[in-house]
This record gives sequence, C-alpha cells and structure tokens, in this order.
Amino acid sequence: MSELNDELAALRIERAPQTSGTGRRWIGWIVVILLLAGAGGGGWVWATRERPVEVEVAAVTARAAGTQAAVLNASGYVTARRRATVSSKITGKVIEVNVEEGMAVKEGQILARLDDAMYRAALALAEAQADSARRSVRENEVRLDESKLTLSRLSQLLKEGIVTQAEVDAARANVESTDARIQVLKQQVAVSQRQIELQQTDLDNTIIRAPFSGVAISKDAQPGEMVSPVSAGGGFTRTGICTLVDMRSLEIEVDVNESYIDRVRSNQDVLATLNAYPEWQIPARVITTIPAGDRQKATVLVRIGFKDLDPRILPDMGVKVSFLRPDDGTVEPAAAAQPVTLVPKAALKIEGANTFAFVIQGEVVERRAVSTGGADGDRVEVKAGLRAGDRVVLSPPPTLVDGSKIQIK
Repeated sequence: MSELNDELAALRIERAPQTSGTGRRWIGWIVVILLLAGAGGGGWVWATRERPVEVEVAAVTARAAGTQAAVLNASGYVTARRRATVSSKITGKVIEVNVEEGMAVKEGQILARLDDAMYRAALALAEAQADSARRSVRENEVRLDESKLTLSRLSQLLKEGIVTQAEVDAARANVESTDARIQVLKQQVAVSQRQIELQQTDLDNTIIRAPFSGVAISKDAQPGEMVSPVSAGGGFTRTGICTLVDMRSLEIEVDVNESYIDRVRSNQDVLATLNAYPEWQIPARVITTIPAGDRQKATVLVRIGFKDLDPRILPDMGVKVSFLRPDDGTVEPAAAAQPVTLVPKAALKIEGANTFAFVIQGEVVERRAVSTGGADGDRVEVKAGLRAGDRVVLSPPPTLVDGSKIQIK
C-alpha cells in the first residue's frame, strides 16, 4: 500500500505560486492610466493647435497708363431705344411669315401676310357700287339735256300762245329736279370712292411691313394662327408677328444711388464692361440723367450711349460701368503716363495714421504698410506697399494678425 502512495506522489505536477487577484487589478489600472495619458496629451495638442482663419481674397490690379480714374461704379443693362413688336392693324389669319430670329430686315420689307379674300371681295363690291353711281350720273345728265331742250321749246310755244304757262313751269321744274338728282348722285360717287379707299386700306393692312430697319429677335406667329392688334381671342390669338430691334439705338441704362448722383454729369466719359466680355472696356458717354427718382429703390436712372457700336453688343446684356473723373489738368503728364496700382477699399485697415493690408504669402498672411492716393470708384490708388498681382484679404477679421494661417473661402 505504501508503494502505491509513493507512485501516486511521483505523478503529481508541482505548480508555481499564483499572483493574487489584487495584483492583477493594479497592473490593469496602470495600463489604462498610461493609455489615457497618451490620448489626453494628443487631445491637448489637437485642441491647442492653431486653426486657419477663413478669409475672402481679392487681387491688386493696375489701371492702364493714361486712363482716367473712376468716381463711381454702377451696373445696368444694354437697352434699345427703338424696339417694337410688329403686329397687324386688323384681325386675320396668318398665311405667310417671311422673318426668322436673327434676320436683318429693311424698312418697308414684307414680314407677313394675312388672309385677304374677304377684303378683296369688299373692295370689288365698293368698286362696283362706285361704277353704278357714275352710270346713274351719266343717265341723269342725258335726261337733264332733254329737259332743258323741252323747256326751251315750250318757252317758245308760250310766246306763240300754243301752250300754257303751267306746262312751261312743269318743264322748268323737271330741269331743276334732274339737276339736283345729278348733284346727289355725284356725292354718292364721292362716297363710293371713299369706300374704295377704305377697303383698299384694309386690303393693304393684310400685308405687314417692317416699320424700321433692324434685326428680328423673336418670331411670335406661325402660318395658320390668328393675329390681332388686341388679345380678343385670348390665348389662341397672337398679338404680334415678330419683335424688331434697331441695333443703332443701343445704349445703357443704370440705376445710380441717389446719394452719389452728384458725381454724374452730362457728356461725362464712361468705361463700360459687358458681363459676357469682362476684359473688353468699351468707351461710352453719359447721355442724360432722367429727372425723376425711384422712391422704392432710392435710385436715379442714367442713360449712357456707346461711342462706337459693335456687333458683340446685344440688347438686355448685363453691363458694369465706371464713371470717369473729369481731367482737370492737375495730374502731371509724366504721372499720367504711368500705370496706377489699385486695391479694393475693403482690403485696407486704418489704425491711427497708419494704413495697412494683409497680403497672402502661401498659407499665411503678411501685414504690410500701404501708402494710398485718391479713390477710383470702389478702389483706392496705391503709391507704395503693394503691386499689381498681389492677393489681399478683404474685410480682415479682428483676430487676423501678421503670420496668421488662413483658408480662402
């Protein structure tokens, strides 16, 4: 029996002493603390890092040498002083349209024709009535000659005592009544002639002609449709054949704030820039200022004429204009021959007697002192500190300082 116990004891595996549960918990807490410390340090770095400031940027530009400065900028549209939707004077069915969009037409050119069957028939009736009236006049003129001859004979017989005075009076009355009938018929002939002219006018109105030379910008009717000078037929009746624009009458209309209207003068030079061609500056001149204000918008309408028209200028195009400062001779010729650097007013900040701007340098800004001159619309002339091509911050926020990181909106 002892031998069996010895053998069982030999088979027993000796284990190392185990660490207590409290020790394992301390090790776990140490690991967690180390991890939180690392994460907290990264979060502190992320929270305290410098964030870029969102800004709007504009470019510094240059005014060409010899160009006048602008005293006011405005925007408006190209308009045509001579523009018409061509319609008919009468109501009728369109049978022919001879115009298309973009087609150049001459004054008097036939644009369309209306159905004229009814008007031709009315004209033929008026001509027949006039011819009948003329024939009646001729018939009564023959009778008048016969009545006069009868009166002459009876007058001679009265002297011989063959006829009575009553017969002579009756013959004289017949002469006078026939003459009066002839006068009435002649008036009827005149009325018939006027009726012919009226029917001829209606017939002519079935042919629609161009009232002036220009370009068709829209085609508003097709053959088979009804057209009328008034919309008597509702949506099924057209009120026009096409719209014509006289391209020689193109000009600009702009609304100028009434606070700045004193800067605008008649015949003042203007530079116009079409939205479609932003690099093309068009010389223009103020025609007049409309002597009435708009109380709702607090603006005054100004008409501006182009000095030279160009086929690229089209009606209803958007346009920006710069009213130029009159040349009063105070600028030296040498200075006028040099290009002028211009910066938007919103890019400048003033602190006391110092003026500065924030210039973009990569991802940061540089605060730079600027020396300015006169105004040029919503821009300012720069004498020193900036050059054309520099990018500056518009309306710099108070938190922006020299060296700040920025992010362009």
